[in-house]
Amino acid sequence: MDEIKQAIIVRKDLNLGTGKLAAQVAHASLMSYFKAEKTDEKIAKEWLDTGEKKIVLKVDDEKALRKLHEAFKYKGFPCALVTDAGLTQIPPGTVTALGVGPWKASEINFFTSSLKLL
Repeated sequence: MDEIKQAIIVRKDLNLGTGKLAAQVAHASLMSYFKAEKTDEKIAKEWLDTGEKKIVLKVDDEKALRKLHEAFKYKGFPCALVTDAGLTQIPPGTVTALGVGPWKASEINFFTSSLKLL
């Protein structure tokens, strides 16, 4: 059986502070989890029961993040794009991160294998 994991992908061009970056990753993880729970409750539960494996990756800019988001959506993977409220470091509406899954690791890896760890 395929391993279940979640991928969080963030923009490196924003140069977010550590706390802001952690908050965006947390938003992406939760938002994506809730979509996964609606998409396939069994996969979401298995992920919870097996340690909630996550990987945090980076892309160069918003264009790359949106391209990945469109690819995941097209394939029907549970995913969520994070848009910041703009209360601290960046302007309102800035797209910061993408959460994918929990989902089958091999399917996530197909789109993320060339990305580097954050």
